[in-house]
Amino acid sequence: MSDPDAHLLIVDDDERIRGLLQKFLMRHGFLVSAARDAGHARRILAGLDFDLIVLDVMMPGEDGVSLTRFIREKSATPILLLTARAETEDRIAGLEAGADDYLAKPFEPKELLLRINAILRRMPEVEPETAQPKVISLGPIRYDVERGEMWRGEDPVRLTATEAQLMRIFCKTPGTALSRNQLVEELGRDKGQAQERAVDVQITRLRRKLEVNPKEPRYLQTVRGAGYMLSPD
Repeated sequence: MSDPDAHLLIVDDDERIRGLLQKFLMRHGFLVSAARDAGHARRILAGLDFDLIVLDVMMPGEDGVSLTRFIREKSATPILLLTARAETEDRIAGLEAGADDYLAKPFEPKELLLRINAILRRMPEVEPETAQPKVISLGPIRYDVERGEMWRGEDPVRLTATEAQLMRIFCKTPGTALSRNQLVEELGRDKGQAQERAVDVQITRLRRKLEVNPKEPRYLQTVRGAGYMLSPD
């Protein structure tokens, strides 16, 4: 079921698609705003916060990958890319820019709905103030497992929905290596080489936030032949 309180932003230069998506998602309980291009989206985002952004990649002027990078500089709002490009490299570029997921055109509206709901379910839930935090130390990084919050000293570290879910997965069994296939399953993604490579991209992004030297990871390690392992202090 859809979250009736979730506010979505649809960014697509095709007026027909934009209108159809807006009506479809509103019928399924979402509050939906729409933007006709990246510039329009920037103006909307300057004044409103959203629970998720559905963003077309191929737009005139600034494309969706560039806009994703801009959004990630300021926000961890989940981003779902819509792309007519079938090449793996283009999808990887979107994930590297900070997108949480992608959906290739043409697509069934029901699949879009399922992916949106899956991303929203991965967002950290706010725990009551009385909850006792469980904190994992990763050098200068503190990660509050209960709240899904990461801190470097007194500064919060923004995590995308996928990064936050990966941290929760690793924190269930710290010190244990998880294969890419296990991570794909835990993330609720379809199996396949493309999704395993997408996990590699998300791990690389997460290391940039965790590690002093991401190329020589100390805390989110690669275990040869086994996968990835979180190794807290």
